[in-house]
Amino acid sequence: MNWGKSFGGQIRLTSHSFLWGLLCLCLATLLPGESARAQTVSTYSNSSVVAIPDNACPATVNRTFSVGTSYAVSDVDIGILLDHTYRRDLRITLTSPTGTVVTLMDYVGGSADNLNVKFDDEASGGAISSHTSNDPLTPVYNGTKIPQASLSAFDGENAQGTWTLKICDQQGVDIGSFRRSDLYLTSTPANYADLSLTKAFGATSTNSGTYTLSVTNDAASPLSATGVTVSDVLPSGVTLTGTSGTGSYSGGIWTLGTTIAPGQTVSINLNVTITATSGTITNIAQIRSSSAVDIDSTPNNGVTSEDDYASISFTAGGRLPGYVPPLTSVCPIANQVTFSWAPPTTWSPGGSLSHTYSVTGLGNIAFAVTQPPNGFVNSTPAITTDNSGGGAAGTQALYFYMNNGNETHVSSTKLTLPSAVPGLQFKIFDIDYAANQFTDKVTITGTYNGATVLPTLSNNTANYVSGNSVIGDGASGATDPFGNVVVTFTSPVDSVTVTYGNHLPTTPTASGNQAMSIHDITFCKPTTTLSVTKISSIISDPVNGSTNPKRIPDAIVQYCILVSNSGAASASAVVATDSLTGPFTYATGSMRSGSNCGSATTVEDDNATGADESDPYGAYIAGSTITATAATLAPASSFALIFRVTLD
Repeated sequence: MNWGKSFGGQIRLTSHSFLWGLLCLCLATLLPGESARAQTVSTYSNSSVVAIPDNACPATVNRTFSVGTSYAVSDVDIGILLDHTYRRDLRITLTSPTGTVVTLMDYVGGSADNLNVKFDDEASGGAISSHTSNDPLTPVYNGTKIPQASLSAFDGENAQGTWTLKICDQQGVDIGSFRRSDLYLTSTPANYADLSLTKAFGATSTNSGTYTLSVTNDAASPLSATGVTVSDVLPSGVTLTGTSGTGSYSGGIWTLGTTIAPGQTVSINLNVTITATSGTITNIAQIRSSSAVDIDSTPNNGVTSEDDYASISFTAGGRLPGYVPPLTSVCPIANQVTFSWAPPTTWSPGGSLSHTYSVTGLGNIAFAVTQPPNGFVNSTPAITTDNSGGGAAGTQALYFYMNNGNETHVSSTKLTLPSAVPGLQFKIFDIDYAANQFTDKVTITGTYNGATVLPTLSNNTANYVSGNSVIGDGASGATDPFGNVVVTFTSPVDSVTVTYGNHLPTTPTASGNQAMSIHDITFCKPTTTLSVTKISSIISDPVNGSTNPKRIPDAIVQYCILVSNSGAASASAVVATDSLTGPFTYATGSMRSGSNCGSATTVEDDNATGADESDPYGAYIAGSTITATAATLAPASSFALIFRVTLD
């Protein structure tokens, strides 16, 4: 047969799934210019004095705040004034009208007396957990403190309804009374662009590296942002050698030069040579301008706790942290979803070896743990704060504490996904080394349709990469970032296995107990990528028959429409149409379907009814249009429709 390009008809392809390789539907919305509108902070007070019963938990003293107006919350702060000896006895929580609970403090403060603070995620006064001095009772809210759990859990909720402050005393002897509380609710403006800035650094050789700055406009933002600039003055000991990415960089200013739509991320790479030979090198960046109001940060104000501020450090003269590929190279922020070990996620009971969780936009993900021969200790696996990886206080992760009676012992944790994802990224905490105790080694392997997929592993200063393993050779404490490992898959995977143990050449013969934690996992949501091709072959002609046939009148030509899904998700309700135009006549009853052009042998009649429409593919002709259908099309699969025409 002679195979060649089609000379007739136009194929149209549709599906109810996410993304196609050949089709692009673009929607432009034009909005009139609008000036930034300031946010409104509303204060709700409760000053009804009441005694706090001694040793009463779980019974609580409840103080309520009634909000009669409906609006979305963008920030929550709360001031609390009470007298009480031995402040550590208290547990205090705040509950929103929707039932979200945030723990402000629980068993912290030691023997200090009284509480007179304003709880604020962005507080300059430090964490409440480290506040161990007495509080005076005047003036009201003498200081600001960061709560144990983030008040940002309320962001986006509707303010209307009853907010409840709950206080209980967990120990005997010491007593006190509630005096006053003020709830501060910031309303979300009608139009805004919620911008955030991230900054990463990775070594590309012993004396060079790359800073990556990324600005993201949150997918929920009503507005696009223009006129965005970022200040980033490179520190002493670092010299710029080149840039790549979006916009331009000059004089310590990154000018993005583009509109950032909701859900979009733009990045620039600053390639540098490291001239410093010792000391800590810190690089600070901050968004300095934007056309739109930001609901949770103010450009160029220097507040380190806002999400438009980013800082990163490394130590010159030693090992540098490895470069971390941004997941945005695989999928945009708007198409990412994160599974978090933070509340309300539970791993119960502690020590259990399997759990399944539902992730919005992805489905059920399953963890299966194989324990080492001597098992785990401390009721692990468990979700704890024992390893924070240098993150904020209260950072939770899935914690493993191995009882290594033998240096060859290993454990493994397998994550199985409901369908393949285009990419994913997560951190592992505390892969390090302790002399005469252990040499941590973690090996990460992925699979896709049964084939092995290897990740990019990014080391920190207490470990190094060897193939698809990371090996500890330096010390890192439980709250340090030096033992962190970043795991990035930039190609499709449907399972990931983390194997944890020792590096045999350097581990001692009787290795001691060792621990690591798996932190939150960010997935690129599965998408379909459909493509369609049409090819033709001359079957016969009235002069030559089937031997070297030619395109002459009354020749029989066979066409094949092939629809392929190269994405990581199944496509549903796939429809391909072909408008037959040209000097030919359709050969009645010639349609056949199958998984590819060579195996398309299933008879399809010319109408749109009957069992042949779902066996598993369907096809029919109406007028001059041929339609081929598939109820579903799995990843890495295809379906084909062949039919014949007679040339006029």
